[in-house]
Amino acid sequence: MSTLLIIAIVVAAVIVVAAVALLMRRRAAERRRVRERLATEAAGHRQEADAHASKAREVGADVQHHREVAAEHEASAQRHAEEAKRHAAQASEKSERVSREGRAAARHDEQAAEREKQLR
Repeated sequence: MSTLLIIAIVVAAVIVVAAVALLMRRRAAERRRVRERLATEAAGHRQEADAHASKAREVGADVQHHREVAAEHEASAQRHAEEAKRHAAQASEKSERVSREGRAAARHDEQAAEREKQLR
């Protein structure tokens, strides 16, 4: 009986070893499938990251262009504001001169009228 018991134990051990080997193969195959899936997903994410990085560079260049144009417009607006102030000052000066010239013309008109009156 002890021989049968030893044979039964050996057969059971072989079955257990075969079952463990089969289980290990399945786990290895599952890990391989998971790694392949993760590698595929990582490649897809890397491709998306590259596309977004490229778009970011394009938009960054566009941002820089708009900043430069805005700075040019700001400088132009500053020049226009200065010119507007200068023209307003000139208009104010000339407006005052118009008043002076009008008063002088009226005074000379009165003097001319007096002289003409003296001529008669």
